[in-house]
Amino acid sequence: MSVWLPSAPCTPGACVEPAAPVAAVPRAVLRITVVVALVLAGIVLAPLGGRIPAEWVRRWSRTIVRAIGVQVRFTGTAAPAGGLLLVANHVSWLDIPLLAAVRPARMLAKTEIRQWPVAGALVARGGALFIERDRLRALPDTVARIAHAMTEGAAVVAFPEGSTWCGRAHGRFHRAVFQAALDAGVPVQPVRLRYLQDGGGAASTAAAFVGEDTLLASLWRVARARNLVAEVDLRPVIPPGAHPDRRALARAAQPVPSEPGWTHAVLLEPPQPDRVTA
Repeated sequence: MSVWLPSAPCTPGACVEPAAPVAAVPRAVLRITVVVALVLAGIVLAPLGGRIPAEWVRRWSRTIVRAIGVQVRFTGTAAPAGGLLLVANHVSWLDIPLLAAVRPARMLAKTEIRQWPVAGALVARGGALFIERDRLRALPDTVARIAHAMTEGAAVVAFPEGSTWCGRAHGRFHRAVFQAALDAGVPVQPVRLRYLQDGGGAASTAAAFVGEDTLLASLWRVARARNLVAEVDLRPVIPPGAHPDRRALARAAQPVPSEPGWTHAVLLEPPQPDRVTA
């Protein structure tokens, strides 16, 4: 077991409850078809890289989430420009476009994602930083590559839990990736992701992509869900030098499920880098 390869107890059979009511099969098929078309368009345009305006990437990412039938709420503090480590709890494959809607970034991803149908090619072409989670000796080089990318002004997205959880339970943030932020001298933007049914306060597991779940099974479950809401809460930015070591930094960035004050004014669009919203 490596620092990159923690395990989660969540499994589809034990944790995931189908969302009710469900959308009709033709509607679900249409939703998936539109999502696949959007992802294929992203693969075609990915080689253009930085020539694509960031706002276009954000809108495309939001469109993917909405096309599968999920409403989105953005709350909190704007993500800053420049080098940045963007960290979040991990529930679903939907987390990836949701964070891209906050700020286009390079994804820290396990090498297995390369094998995902369609989406794997998109992640690879999007400049993902792939990690070999079962090779501890690769850790220093991986941390150095992440730090270099952020030193060059890129944002890097990481899920420090190292594994997906069902959304009703959460894992601990592991420390390794935070060393890269310390080495690069860049801020950390914590994000809390929640999936709710009917916009209420209770967490929904319909979007969870856990255990031996397949991507196709998860896609189908989300496409058939109705009134599913993704809540993206951007927490206050942690500035460089605010914490002395990676252990303290990881602890400060860790979302606390019972923490008061998660309710903010709902934004129709994600916060922009040139303004801060509360």
